[in-house]
Amino acid sequence: MQDDTAPSPGTTIHVVEDDDSFRISLLRMLAAHGYVAKGYRCAGEFLLTDPVHEPGCVLLDISMPGPSGMDLLKALHIKRALPPVIFLTGCDDINTSVDAIKTGAVDYLVKPASSEKLLSAINKALNIDTQRRAHEEQVTHLKKRYEQLSPMERRILDGIMNNRLNKQLAAELGSCERTIKAQRARIRAKLQLRTLPDLVRASRLLEEFEREQKKSDGPKAAIKRIEVTVGDRRAHQANPYSTRPIPSMV
Repeated sequence: MQDDTAPSPGTTIHVVEDDDSFRISLLRMLAAHGYVAKGYRCAGEFLLTDPVHEPGCVLLDISMPGPSGMDLLKALHIKRALPPVIFLTGCDDINTSVDAIKTGAVDYLVKPASSEKLLSAINKALNIDTQRRAHEEQVTHLKKRYEQLSPMERRILDGIMNNRLNKQLAAELGSCERTIKAQRARIRAKLQLRTLPDLVRASRLLEEFEREQKKSDGPKAAIKRIEVTVGDRRAHQANPYSTRPIPSMV
């Protein structure tokens, strides 16, 4: 029987922790349990490596130099490719933990957390990530098929979603019922859907996808500010005599 807690191939645990000794001990513990893990000293360093498209999860501290763990989570929680986040922090504060969970964290653990508790949270996060990626793959394929529809077919699909009858659609589009029926059949064929309920579910998935894309505009701007700030600070460290001011963190 396969061990349900065994790490899935290709997954990575990202450890964002400013305490070097604690980060290294976490990386060693995870490696001993068969996980591939990477460490980062701050939120900006994590973002600059652009790891969010990799399957896995993030172990994130709250208090760090520059953007805090909460700053990072709030900037990324609706980014579609973000791995699930587990907070592992010394901040034992109820309000902070509630805020973290409401913002999208999978779990909130207080140091020192036992390895059993930590590994259980990681396994839960990886399962969530697997399900989310499967859902996004389904939506991506559906979107590609939707883009094959002609403008007329998209108008008919929109009419179907608004409960228009074939007779009504024919009148609105200057066509006939027989043509509308034939086009409805072509729509299902192009979308690879067999029934009307399947068509309705697929349309709702696409609508949800479009809404999430619009919501992600704000967090993407916040992510860019964090990346630019970290880049400027690195440049300043390389040239401490530069007169360029260091921007404040998010």
